[in-house]
Amino acid sequence: MNLNALRLEGFWGTSQDLYNLCDENGILIMVGWSCQWEWTDYLGRPADEPYGGLVTPELMDLAAASWKDQVLWLRNHPAIFVWAEGSDMVPHPDLEKRYIAILKEIDPTRPTLVSTKDRTSTITGPSGVKMRGPYDYVPPVYWYVDTENGGAYGFNTETGPGPQVPPIESLRKMMPEDKLWPINDFWVYHCSRGMFKDLGRYDKAMENRLGLAKDLEDYLRKAQFLNYEGMRAMFEAFVANKYKATGVIQWMYNSAWPKLWWQFYDYSLQPTGALYGARKAGEPVHILYNYGNQEIVAVSSSAAAAPKLKASIRVLDLGLKEVLGKTVDFALLADEAKTIDVLRLPQGLGATYFLDLRIFRDKGTLVDANFYCLSTKPETLDEKNSEWYVTPVKDYADLTALNNLKQATVNFKVKTSKEGPMTRATVELENLSDALALMVEIRVVRDVSGEVVVPVFFDDNYVTLLPKETRKITGVFSAEDLGGELPLVKVRGWNVVGAEK
Repeated sequence: MNLNALRLEGFWGTSQDLYNLCDENGILIMVGWSCQWEWTDYLGRPADEPYGGLVTPELMDLAAASWKDQVLWLRNHPAIFVWAEGSDMVPHPDLEKRYIAILKEIDPTRPTLVSTKDRTSTITGPSGVKMRGPYDYVPPVYWYVDTENGGAYGFNTETGPGPQVPPIESLRKMMPEDKLWPINDFWVYHCSRGMFKDLGRYDKAMENRLGLAKDLEDYLRKAQFLNYEGMRAMFEAFVANKYKATGVIQWMYNSAWPKLWWQFYDYSLQPTGALYGARKAGEPVHILYNYGNQEIVAVSSSAAAAPKLKASIRVLDLGLKEVLGKTVDFALLADEAKTIDVLRLPQGLGATYFLDLRIFRDKGTLVDANFYCLSTKPETLDEKNSEWYVTPVKDYADLTALNNLKQATVNFKVKTSKEGPMTRATVELENLSDALALMVEIRVVRDVSGEVVVPVFFDDNYVTLLPKETRKITGVFSAEDLGGELPLVKVRGWNVVGAEK
């Protein structure tokens, strides 16, 4: 996913396997004290602001002893970059002093967060991070224009654009076939609870932005569009605004049970569009569109400089006629974000249009391709009615014309090779038609049972192809996960007839 950090809401696990893997792969971990002691319904005893329930001498003794044991258990892992003493609250001052003394004795060089929320300790001052949401659907522009809550400034320790409904293969594992459509109580059961008990805001955004879903297939293609677009925007906003924005962690990474909310990939290890939206945003050399001020931004998320680059910036109308096109020569320093252009739209564009962004190296080698479906109708937020978990939408963008895209025919070739216990599949896509092929998804299934093979690690997915365009995508999966069957590659998309090879 091109992510470089995880947050654990606690000292997680009964083995050190996760920590060893993060050490080996260079993934940073924010290891935090459990938030269970911060809430009455979890703790089973009164837990009040701002210290939660650990306020008696005996409970503080227990917490301090546990803290010391956990730090001793994990302190030799270089992947752990910070200890978090609290989640939504802060430890009682007497307990915080004990945590500080323990760290001074057994782990004096690692930094500490008094809370992963924007709290202030009477002992050590402000936490320096924030946890102001959102946790429900917000449109892409939110991350660029919000300056009070979860937008792209500071370090947001948990946030996200709400539900990520998975593909049909996962829904069939959650619900009986006759309960898959229309949305019903079976869907609600697989949501969360409280204000997250259903898909209300997500579905409203889908209906207003993309049109009312006419059936399950239509709903799920629109769901993956929202998943991809929403997650890409969140991560792109934070990389575009570095280092006014210093970090963001998606709530949540994956699912502990079959559900429809907060997941890059679901309980069965099936990726949602959100996974590939995040991966696209984190490309080492990347070009992106700022929804807030219409800037075109080039980003290096690499430790190496990227000289002699050329950007292609093209605006296309719904019929794919180029109404704006330019190239920009530029270079990037290591870990740099640079505005290279500002989009100035010509008059006469319809409600829905396309933005095709690409970066090339010398000799025309493609480095990054990024495609947006945009609207001339402004999308505005109802900021006065923001709550801790969401900022409502006042006016939605109009992308409903996407429902009228002509059918596209995508051909593909597949080559497979063995790499030890893994199988590598190289898929070369080709859009044979004169139509746009939107949100093309590649899957690997077992040839007899039809079961989807998971996990599969593709370097790109849900890609959009212009007429006659080709794209090569590779993925790897474990041969064990074929269960003795042969791999079959399938392709589907927004306006692409499903095909298999």
